[in-house]
Amino acid sequence: MKSARTPPLALLAAMILAVLLAIVGTTPPAPQTERAPTDNFSAARAMRDVRAIAATPHPAGSAADARVQAYIAERLRSMGLTVRLDRFVPDAARYARNASWAKPGEAVPTMSNLVAVLPGRDRSLPALAMMAHHDSVGGSPGAADDTAGVAAILETVRAVRVTGQSRRDLMVIVTDGEEPGLFGAERFFGTDPERSRIGALINLEARGGGGRATLFQTTPANGAAIAFAARALRHPAGTSLAVFLYKVLPNDTDLTEALAKPPRPDFAAFNFAFIGRPELYHSPRATPERLDQGALQDMGAQTLDLARALLTAPQLPVRHDDVVFFDLFGTRLIVLPAWSGWPLLAVGLGALALLVRRTTALKSVLGKPVLGKPVLGKPFFGGAGRMLALIVATIALATLANWLSLTSAKANYYDRLAAIPRLELITAAVALAAVLVVFARWKPSAPGIAGAALPLWLMAAALQWFAPTAAYVAVLPVAFATLAALLPQGGAGRVLAVLIGAMVAGYQIALAHQLLQGVGPVMPGLIALPLALAVLALLPLWRTLPVGVTRGLVAFGVIVALGTALWVRFDALADTVPTYSIAR
Repeated sequence: MKSARTPPLALLAAMILAVLLAIVGTTPPAPQTERAPTDNFSAARAMRDVRAIAATPHPAGSAADARVQAYIAERLRSMGLTVRLDRFVPDAARYARNASWAKPGEAVPTMSNLVAVLPGRDRSLPALAMMAHHDSVGGSPGAADDTAGVAAILETVRAVRVTGQSRRDLMVIVTDGEEPGLFGAERFFGTDPERSRIGALINLEARGGGGRATLFQTTPANGAAIAFAARALRHPAGTSLAVFLYKVLPNDTDLTEALAKPPRPDFAAFNFAFIGRPELYHSPRATPERLDQGALQDMGAQTLDLARALLTAPQLPVRHDDVVFFDLFGTRLIVLPAWSGWPLLAVGLGALALLVRRTTALKSVLGKPVLGKPVLGKPFFGGAGRMLALIVATIALATLANWLSLTSAKANYYDRLAAIPRLELITAAVALAAVLVVFARWKPSAPGIAGAALPLWLMAAALQWFAPTAAYVAVLPVAFATLAALLPQGGAGRVLAVLIGAMVAGYQIALAHQLLQGVGPVMPGLIALPLALAVLALLPLWRTLPVGVTRGLVAFGVIVALGTALWVRFDALADTVPTYSIAR
């Protein structure tokens, strides 16, 4: 395989298509207007509730929050639900420890959960519950966290009622005290008599103010639940990688309490959230005007699709083996058994071996042919070395640039969230420089591509062993990339190689964006694996760049990374930072 035979247009086409696919996969849908069909979810209609609820900050136990509770209760009653208010006082020590905006010596407030029920035709069936929290942090209107979740539920209830009475009850749980310590969820799942009636639960959350609403957490043994969601969701977003990562990260939502105290042994739960526009998390600027209505539409439309299916299902999904799942650029949810990684690894290894054997007589390290049998030589080890160098260089440079952007060892968490778009620019520039330094002047042969694939195959195998539901992010790209390298150089083979390269690279670009949105301020080096996998998929189309062009692009990447890091370092504290995070 000689890269000179591949026109640069093929590589360029694959890269452009990859970027377009990544944009499609990470962009929420356009919000539907007030004139949308009444059985559809409409972000414009839901915004009425967002504006009413998020008019002012409304922390748990405040007078403003009491007004919010009254508003939500009236909205639910107006749609035919019976509403019950459950008042309680949280643990004083834990409240004082967690409520960072509370004043010293301030009395522990009384909190209130709202529990509402829309009766179904058969009230003996397990109910579907939808849950969000009505309190905000102090100083923030909370238009996204979690007013968007509450508004999405209210609009979903309205749309469900349009199609007539459902098979089973629909329960709405609007908790209090989520921000200072999940108090409302702890109360409901610990003592509320309605909890045992829940057969399925949808929880809605936000950490930011926009982006796609992603299914990021489920109940354990989620195979049947995910298969159900795959049939129900028309424009899904979610991955088993997110589910795996959320298990190991120190984060909580109200669903944490439901999983700790399950209402029924076999209940199924789905947790959705968006994390785009991260600067708006707990921000005084998290107003209705700044909420991404596309994100609200995305959250609501997926909630409505899933709720309708669960409300009309003869049986709710029960526990089954965990599965691999991911959305294909928002078009559909792909579901695979967790063990499927092993045969895919075998396919990748077989393709890798065929690449090594592609020439009739490979040269040994000494340059002597050995009876027409393949010998691992310089191209193979050169490819492996270059891929390892790319991974190590990307981790090191991204970490260094991130350190350079820090103003102190204890940077303000929310200020770092506000910097995420610029941190993404830094890592993109670092990635450009690293790829060009390592690969720009390389002419990849078939054995060279096989060598480049080997370290990634080994990483994929390790992931499959230790985290089978998360391993697909490496297993599938390695299998497809090595198969693409076996395709004929011309005609349909080249077109297919472009499509495979674009699909793999596009998914990895989207994944890198999501990783940086989630943990970019602390672990930017995580982009090394998506970058390496994207490069591997594009190697069959690669051709060398002129020295001058390479040097110019590397210099550009370094200047952008360095300049942006210094911009972040010396920039003033973001005006989106919560006041309580400055004072303490």
